[in-house]
Amino acid sequence: MKFSFETDKILIAGKWRNAENNETIDVFNPSTGEVLCKVARGSAKDIDEAVLAAQAAMDGEWGRMTALERGRILTKIGEKIKKYEDELTEIESHDVGKPFKQARADAIAMARYFEFYGGSADKVMGHTIPYMEGYTVYTLREPHGVTGHIVPWNYPMQITGRCVGGALAMGNTCVLKPSEEACLTALLFARIAEEAGLPKGVLNVVPGFGAEAGAALSSHPGVHHISFTGSVGVGKLVQKAAGDNIVPVTLELGGKSPQIVFDDADLDAALPFLVAGGIQNAGQTCSAGTRILAQSGIYEKLIEMMSEKYKALQVGKATDDLDVGPLISAKQLNTVKSYIEAGEKSGLKIAAQGSIVYDAPENGNYVSPTLFRDVSNDHKLAQEEIFGPVQVVIPFDSEEEAIKIANGTEYGLVTGVWTRDGGRQLRMAKAVKAGQLFINNYGAGGGVELPFGGIGKSGFGREKGFEALYGFSVLKTVAVNHG
Repeated sequence: MKFSFETDKILIAGKWRNAENNETIDVFNPSTGEVLCKVARGSAKDIDEAVLAAQAAMDGEWGRMTALERGRILTKIGEKIKKYEDELTEIESHDVGKPFKQARADAIAMARYFEFYGGSADKVMGHTIPYMEGYTVYTLREPHGVTGHIVPWNYPMQITGRCVGGALAMGNTCVLKPSEEACLTALLFARIAEEAGLPKGVLNVVPGFGAEAGAALSSHPGVHHISFTGSVGVGKLVQKAAGDNIVPVTLELGGKSPQIVFDDADLDAALPFLVAGGIQNAGQTCSAGTRILAQSGIYEKLIEMMSEKYKALQVGKATDDLDVGPLISAKQLNTVKSYIEAGEKSGLKIAAQGSIVYDAPENGNYVSPTLFRDVSNDHKLAQEEIFGPVQVVIPFDSEEEAIKIANGTEYGLVTGVWTRDGGRQLRMAKAVKAGQLFINNYGAGGGVELPFGGIGKSGFGREKGFEALYGFSVLKTVAVNHG
């Protein structure tokens, strides 16, 4: 496809230029395996210049703006994103491999983040604290300063919107390191933000490899907060690097999220959520509902219903706008296939699979969505994050057993519970260990307003919603002696 902008540039201090080393990285179209374009291979020197530019903006015009003024700019960014919705959708579809309908939903969500944070910027308030006679004590929320944002390839628009939007709302400046595998909408977003009036240096964008640009950003002494979304392994490295500088981090890592279906659940209402929760973005979603826990009374019926849905799933080019697109890379394709093969070799039974359409390009990264049944929760397919369209169905008898299975992984990101029993709903909400819990729904339409994050190896800190603004700010206590 043709692009309306130069894809191989980085943005520092309001200037688009080549990476310092003049090197680039090939970006592949997951649907065809062909080179889509080239992006800049940012270096540690580029990151250093980006941090300096962000600090200069912090010390300059942006740092002197009122919250109202910042909020108006963010609102304008949201409005501009909507005007670029078609272009962002097309780029994301080619770059990530998402069917158009999913890519468009991400563009709409990105605009919504900036609408939300634009309206929130002047709503973050401190408190007065009753204290000793002769004193007035109050608290303020202030920006960290320069914030680093390491964004993955699976949801570039949504994750950029939620972390950059929240950081800017609180008055921080940003250095964004998008994934080298899919960063084109992040580059276009930066141009949209410029067009909306974001001052130079407030947002700096440096694509590159994680081991180079990402490592330089997470360890830079001029960065005062880091937001990272990605794997557990890389999250550990980011946290260690930030720890050397005593810098706070927000980590949104992996998941092995359960959807728990009780005998009294409305199966017709649950079915679309159960399937979509596992196959959206070809299963490459940290909050994917990959474990379906089904109570014995509806177990066979649910498998029958899910199998029928699975058999109808079609996989093909992102631009064909089918149910499932390609995986991001050949490497990820091989990983997902190895899990499916491991399941079969261990004796697991495949309940149903989707199909790859006959005209799908030969070199695309396609895999058939696969539903396994009768899986024990200690099996690797029930414990490890596959990051592909693979779901397992696990039987249970009692509420207590369901809780034990749901909490029986190292992760704790999202849980879905399907039951009409109001008491059970409240008991499950308290007993399940997860950062988000959905009852008789899953995902709540994207939930820009809903704080998001996990526990355990799913990470810590919260993004999305108003709660994120506290993470992107520092609390200052002021005590005034009247005498």
